[in-house]
Amino acid sequence: MAETDRRLARRLETAITSLLERRAETASICPSDVAREVYEGDDQGWRALMEPVRQAAWRLVAVGEVEVTQGGRPVTESDARGPIRIRRARP
Repeated sequence: MAETDRRLARRLETAITSLLERRAETASICPSDVAREVYEGDDQGWRALMEPVRQAAWRLVAVGEVEVTQGGRPVTESDARGPIRIRRARP
């Protein structure tokens, strides 16, 4: 992974955790919330960050920080199809 890719990955992971910290304990966020938070332009360029946001979420799942959900239930990366939400990991 190139250094710029690593920096973007870290920024996305930080944005995920930061957005979740600002929400209620049980709240979830949409990957688009993260993309919009990180994107520095005024146009629709944030959309290009959607897949990198999903990848960042899966990395955080792997270390137990968050859960990715569909229909309010945790899903695995291989089972996830379509829109997802991200929430704090439940104990």
